[in-house]
Amino acid sequence: MANGVRVGIAGAGLGGVAAAGLLQRAGFDVILFDQAPGFARLGAGIQFGPNVLKILSHLDGLDKKLEEISCLPDYWVSRQWDTGEIMAKIPLNAERSRYGAPYITIHRGDLHQLMLDCVQPERVRWGHKLVDFQDNGHDVTLNFENGARETVDILVGADGINSRVREKIFGREEAVYTGWLAHRAIIPGSVARGLGADVNAKWWSDDRHIVCYYLDRNEDEFYLVTGEPGEWTSASGQLPSTRAEFKAAFKGFHPLVQGYIDATDVVNKWPLKTRQPLPQWYEGRVVLLGDSCHPMKPHMAQGAAMAVEDAAVLTRCMSLLGTQDLDGTFRAYCDARRERATKVQTISNANTWLRQPEDPYWCYGDNVYDLKIGA
Repeated sequence: MANGVRVGIAGAGLGGVAAAGLLQRAGFDVILFDQAPGFARLGAGIQFGPNVLKILSHLDGLDKKLEEISCLPDYWVSRQWDTGEIMAKIPLNAERSRYGAPYITIHRGDLHQLMLDCVQPERVRWGHKLVDFQDNGHDVTLNFENGARETVDILVGADGINSRVREKIFGREEAVYTGWLAHRAIIPGSVARGLGADVNAKWWSDDRHIVCYYLDRNEDEFYLVTGEPGEWTSASGQLPSTRAEFKAAFKGFHPLVQGYIDATDVVNKWPLKTRQPLPQWYEGRVVLLGDSCHPMKPHMAQGAAMAVEDAAVLTRCMSLLGTQDLDGTFRAYCDARRERATKVQTISNANTWLRQPEDPYWCYGDNVYDLKIGA
């Protein structure tokens, strides 16, 4: 039982917000910290599969709210880069009843806002960049860049691939550039429709790809995001790009893809980075979730999903097994999550997901609430 246990969560991304909302509803005294000065509609597109929507149904019916505003693609289409030939057509909402929940595509900022709305506002501390913490065995003292100090019973590190929490526990290790970068842009949905766009598609060549999908129920915005080899020497996590650079990277691709790129205005790019696997995801009163412990390339559209699954399983473990024996509780969490997270991480990094016909039920049909905890 929660018994007023105070849980600090470092990082108000999708995984951290999910953990805050779920732990709050399980009776824990939750505080969510983030270095950003406040919420901003950042990012661009994101895909959330049925495996995640089942979890979000536990946040006051958030799944239904998202379904009302999101695009609901019936199929995923994989196409040959130059001819447009269909390589695979995978049912998404066309088999919704089989998966047990819808598949949505949405603007990440809109998703983030609705998830934040599930956390009591007084539990969110913006402008709090965690710089250090001390686990004395009884509680954890958090030190922030703004001079604030907080004491919690448990610290959850949901602070992403550049996790300060991970670094403090397991030592400093720079994230490694994979040799791949991604361009992204949003174009008007009316332009995409006029060109004859698929609702959700990926165009594959041997060494790069572009994923294209609508971001809302009305199909007002259409998202382009790529994976491609390239150099990255900047310390920045994102840089402005240009339509010309984007177009040069996809020279020779199908005329439909060229039409998308020609319609871009603001184009950005960012590096795809990774880290070495961790021997474990916790130490003492501190536990990790999401990219802080298993970062992956975005090529399966399951990175944020794995963070939300982590949050749900961690909440179940803390609720069902209690917090008196944290080593046992956190070990049960890791045991329940490691195999699945590693499988998704491996497939994502290999960039093979749905390139050819396959049944994605093992991923989309999964329900973390069916897991036997501690068994």
